[in-house]
Amino acid sequence: MKKRIESKIKAGERINEQEAELLFQEPDLIRLGKLANSVKERLTGNQIFFNLNRHINPTNYCKNRCRFCAFSAGFGDQHGYQLSLNEMEEIAAKAGNIYEFHIVGGLHPEWDFEYYLEILRRLKKLRPEVLIQAYTAVEIDHFSKISGLSLDAVIAQLKQAGLDAVPGGGAEIFRPSVRKKICPEKISGKRWRQIHAALHRAGVQSNATMLYGHLENYSDRVAHLKELRELQDRSPGFQAFIPLAFHPRNTRIKNVRNTTGVDDLKTIAVSRIYLDNFPHVKAFWIMLGEKLAQVSLWFGADDLDGTVAEEKITHMAGAQTPEALAREELVRLIREAGREPNERDTWYRVKQKW
Repeated sequence: MKKRIESKIKAGERINEQEAELLFQEPDLIRLGKLANSVKERLTGNQIFFNLNRHINPTNYCKNRCRFCAFSAGFGDQHGYQLSLNEMEEIAAKAGNIYEFHIVGGLHPEWDFEYYLEILRRLKKLRPEVLIQAYTAVEIDHFSKISGLSLDAVIAQLKQAGLDAVPGGGAEIFRPSVRKKICPEKISGKRWRQIHAALHRAGVQSNATMLYGHLENYSDRVAHLKELRELQDRSPGFQAFIPLAFHPRNTRIKNVRNTTGVDDLKTIAVSRIYLDNFPHVKAFWIMLGEKLAQVSLWFGADDLDGTVAEEKITHMAGAQTPEALAREELVRLIREAGREPNERDTWYRVKQKW
């Protein structure tokens, strides 16, 4: 690693794209981790955040059949499903003491925009104390198309129905040459960014993701991070960045292996260093596994996501992690890493320090 890059990071200066690529190529993983940890501690000290949340995936029927996705199903496929409004209410009622409903799913070919609004209304009426983080930019674009409403009008109606925040899914890799290979049916990276900018203008905070470990290279990853950093500069509103390790099982992308632990830790570390205007970087334990997620807390990550409960999307792609972790287990993982557990809500308001 060039001393010039290391000096810039330690001084809190912004690194450029060429320097970020050099960090990805750095062979000394521990040195890279220490630099990322110095950035993390400058922002959030010894604190590590986690949420008590419940995932609800209303359907996996989807008009888009992205090559990387093992979750989606064509209408009538054997592994396809759809939840009724009553079933979603039942899930919400049994969710226990939580702070967030996390709702994402497929682009159902027969549901109208009103159905998606009714999901929000019913859950908010049933559990008004629970924040709703729902619908990716891909889904919001779909709502605009099927309703004939402008993007701003769609966002306004979602807010009125109970939307509190938006997850970061659907970003994948922005670079068109890669995107057309893994998800040509999906909205463009430019459209994804336009939607999140509109959400931020409307006062809706969101997250951002990057799916890595498939057909992209380091340059593609850095280009993706560059677009996110520039968007956050222009239109602040991102709360957390979540690197998502690709799981190839049951997908249509062949001859690709699971990411290694070294690549996962490098990606988290470089993301934390480069995305200097993002408050948080998340280690999504569902994709990383509990042990590597625990290690990542010293490589720039300051958030383990949450209890989750019944995650489907990654597990359909072969994830071997549990589908939920208890609060006590998350606290234990954080404490054993020598960090301070902070129970938070969707907006990163600390509810309890452990």
